[in-house]
Amino acid sequence: MSIGNSPEDERPFQDESQEARVSVGRALQQARIAAGLTVDDVSTATRVRIAIIHAIEADDFGPCGGDVYARGHLRTLAKAVHLDPAPLIAQYDAEHGGRPAPTPAAPLFEAERIRPERRGPNWTAAMVAAIVVVIGFVGFTAVKGGDSGNDAKSQVAGGGGTPAPSKSASPTPKKDKPATPTPEPSDSAIAAAPQDKVTVQVSAPDGRSWISAKDHNGRMLFDGLLKKGESKTFQDSSKINLILGDAGAIELYVNGKKIDDNFQPGQVERLTYTKGDPVAG
Repeated sequence: MSIGNSPEDERPFQDESQEARVSVGRALQQARIAAGLTVDDVSTATRVRIAIIHAIEADDFGPCGGDVYARGHLRTLAKAVHLDPAPLIAQYDAEHGGRPAPTPAAPLFEAERIRPERRGPNWTAAMVAAIVVVIGFVGFTAVKGGDSGNDAKSQVAGGGGTPAPSKSASPTPKKDKPATPTPEPSDSAIAAAPQDKVTVQVSAPDGRSWISAKDHNGRMLFDGLLKKGESKTFQDSSKINLILGDAGAIELYVNGKKIDDNFQPGQVERLTYTKGDPVAG
């Protein structure tokens, strides 16, 4: 008969605190909703793009571009939704390998040691330079005085007449032609786009929205904020990929035809259009 703990006693117990712990992104999302703010409000206040805010609230820190930028975004977003950023950053560090080690200061001291010593002024060279300047000034004065005497004698021999000043013709100023402004692409131009390409016009008549557009190779055509009243036109040989941060503020024209989708304000949409869109009927 063995004395000790039974197998049932050796089973690991569940850490309820770990299960009840809210993730970093979920904590930011809950605080934003409790503060009555939309993602667009937070993006406007912090200058952080809408797509990055959505990714962080889903605990996806890949779009941040690294741990240093992720910590900076966490600190900025936490302050915007009235949260203490320190616990969130500590939780992020614990879940992503900890804070990176500080850069050692040894190279700085090495640079200080090899800095060349400052030397005193070279008085001998300065004296030689001053003597050369004095000799040159004396010679220049002597030559100038001789030239002045010769000029006076020539004036006396010539009768002392004062030459009449010649009238110089005033130059006629040239008028620069104003540059011809480049016209924005109109709806008729969109409608007349080549049939072998896909043409997409994105407009923000009543609001603003962050948009991203890529061609069929994944090359970025535009990534930024489309302000109220602005429009962008994109064209590719086969396909245009769009991401709309606030689809409710956007009007779309694809291959000359208006897209009448009922997008809601604040709704994020990922769209793809080809040469045959929109399908008739």
